[in-house]
Amino acid sequence: MLQTWRWFGPDDPVSLENVRQAGAAGVVSALHHMNRGEVWSEDELLKRRAEIEAGGLVWSVIESIGVGEEIKTRSGAYGAKIDNHKQSIRNAARVGVKTFCYNFMAITDWTRTNLNWPLANGGTALRFDAVDCAAYDVYILRRHGAEADYTPERMAAARARFQAMTPAEMGELERTLIDWLPARDFTYDRQSFKRALGAYKNVTVEDLRAKLIAFVREIAAVAEEEGARLAIHPDDPAFPLFGLPRVMSTADDFRQLFAAVPSDANGMTLCAGSLGSNSQNDVVAMAKESGPRIHFAHLRNVKREPDGSFFEADHLAGETDMVRLVAALMSEEDRRRAEGRADAEIPMRPDHGHLLGDDGKKRVNPGYSFIGRLKGLAELRGVMQAVEAFRSGQVSR
Repeated sequence: MLQTWRWFGPDDPVSLENVRQAGAAGVVSALHHMNRGEVWSEDELLKRRAEIEAGGLVWSVIESIGVGEEIKTRSGAYGAKIDNHKQSIRNAARVGVKTFCYNFMAITDWTRTNLNWPLANGGTALRFDAVDCAAYDVYILRRHGAEADYTPERMAAARARFQAMTPAEMGELERTLIDWLPARDFTYDRQSFKRALGAYKNVTVEDLRAKLIAFVREIAAVAEEEGARLAIHPDDPAFPLFGLPRVMSTADDFRQLFAAVPSDANGMTLCAGSLGSNSQNDVVAMAKESGPRIHFAHLRNVKREPDGSFFEADHLAGETDMVRLVAALMSEEDRRRAEGRADAEIPMRPDHGHLLGDDGKKRVNPGYSFIGRLKGLAELRGVMQAVEAFRSGQVSR
């Protein structure tokens, strides 16, 4: 697999020199200063590519050309925004970047309740606490009808949690849930978040799925023309939040999208952590089933808890057997080589590393510090080499 690293551009605290020192060959980046639905010009794309290449690396994957709420709800100027998205794909492909990770999560992107959850080893991890989320939804946000989405047991736990929170803790929880995300130049406050939720008041899962399929049909046609690959990212977490519909959370969700848009350009980002947050998902089985459609992989792991909470585990720990997953992806690469596919090598990156060592004293994007991802990439590289050694007969059982 092609070892890559997410880089948020010149303002990223982790430099391209760091990326190269970590052993990555490819960079996953985007024009983060142009994420409101405008066209990404060839000049701007070439500028970013030149920055990456000056660091001795290759721009391998775009993550992400933003998919705004107008596209997801097919409201306002959604037609123009889709046209802009298609032109951005064309321009990026023509400057040599042909793999596109994107998501179709309504309003939210990846969602956590704690960005610095203490670990036993002294580091910190990202965590989603299901009770904290319910407490915010029902008692702080006061979303209309929120109570109906929770069991009596969850409501009781959320009420107790809310009553124990200080105002400062409530404010930090709100900021973490709705007012923070790396590489986003806009934020929500409570009222604007509630207004955004209102746009989905009567949108069902099937309504949103139909809008996704209509969008993918358009951009997949462009990707086919340009020899590019689309890699939709799963919902994160892979279950409903804030009463919003989710359409990319399970194996069946991916089956429906692939059946509706059968183009080979229409593929997935296999994010082991996002999919692993839902106990319905067997991530290794999904990798085997959807192998030909996997255009990108986020290799990270989560540890689920009985109440639906989870935290970012070590890359080789958690719910997904990472050794079996890497072996499945490498087998898919072999199958592609035998088939003669030009995209036989699957780009992967370590994701959501722990905050470790001196990084705890530095400015970092939560989940994207240097040492934690360096540790994850080193572990994954070791797994890849071990799998290859077993497969080639260099090492016997």
